[in-house]
Amino acid sequence: MATIDDVREIALALPGVEERTGGHTGEPAWRLKSGQIAWMRGPTGADLRQLESLGRAWPEGPVLGVRVGSVEEKEALLAAEPEWLFSIPHFDGYPGLLVRLDAIESERLVEIIADAWLLRAPARVAKEWLAARGLE
Repeated sequence: MATIDDVREIALALPGVEERTGGHTGEPAWRLKSGQIAWMRGPTGADLRQLESLGRAWPEGPVLGVRVGSVEEKEALLAAEPEWLFSIPHFDGYPGLLVRLDAIESERLVEIIADAWLLRAPARVAKEWLAARGLE
């Protein structure tokens, strides 16, 4: 089980990441100069109505939105890890997915946030970060 504090610690440990509060809900988001990598996401009224029409509901507990590399990658992750990853109609066609923080394992959360960071990080910084971890 992960918390918003875990997300904050993981994200802010990555080079260049800063936390901002704002958006529609005033919840925290983590970003680089090149764009957002992760954000806390609560449901909007439209989300709840759309999910209800599909016979689904917004999960209990905190939810994190994250960028992924492509819609195809998103679909593969959703199929492989439905116990803690999900999507909503608002994200159709968008390379992002939602993470149930109360269900995900800490190690997997680190990987998901790092992968989102790698999508936005400057190439040189990403290469150095990967090399320092033996992941080139």
